[in-house]
Amino acid sequence: MLMANSEATAVAESASDERRRVRRRIAWLGQTLASVCWIGSVFAYGLSAPGDWLQLFAASAWLVANLADAASADAG
Repeated sequence: MLMANSEATAVAESASDERRRVRRRIAWLGQTLASVCWIGSVFAYGLSAPGDWLQLFAASAWLVANLADAASADAG
């Protein structure tokens, strides 16, 4: 009976880990899409002022951070 409980616990923990991974991937995809849209909007409206360049750098940094996070998650 003790073995059945530990197996059930392991299955429940595995399912919980999978749900956590799915939520994290959805959050990552949303953030990456948002940063790409932000970059696109900078080009759509043009780079005519110093603030436009700051917007582009901020969006690009966000995208790079998301890509680095994905690379480190795949490696580990």
